[in-house]
Amino acid sequence: METVFHFAIFVLAIFVGYYVVWSVTPALHTPLMAVTNAISSVIIVGALIAAASQAAGPAGADINTWVAKGAGAIASALAAVNIFGGFMVTRRMLAMYKKKEKKTEGGTHESPQAVKR
Repeated sequence: METVFHFAIFVLAIFVGYYVVWSVTPALHTPLMAVTNAISSVIIVGALIAAASQAAGPAGADINTWVAKGAGAIASALAAVNIFGGFMVTRRMLAMYKKKEKKTEGGTHESPQAVKR
C-alpha cells in the first residue's frame, strides 16, 4: 500500500512540474534554468552519498547496497547531463539578447562600440 501512495505522489509531481514549466513566460526561463541547475547540483550530492554507501553489518555488501550504489551512479549521471544541458540552454538564451556585430568593408566584424568611435 505504501508503494502505491509513493507512486501516486510521483505521478502528481510529474503533472505539477509539467504545468509549472510550460506556464513560465520566456523572460523567466533563464532564471528558472539557473534554479534547476542548483537543484540538480544538490541531487548530485545525494547521488554521490548513495553511490558511496556501504553495508552496515560485517556480512559484507548485500543486494540493497548494490542497488543503492547503482541508483546513485545513475542519478549522478542523469543530473550531470541535466546540469550540462541547462548551461547550454542558458547560454543560448543569453546569446539571443546580445547585440549583433556589424560587418565593415573588409569583411571583418566589429563590435558596435568600435563603429561609434
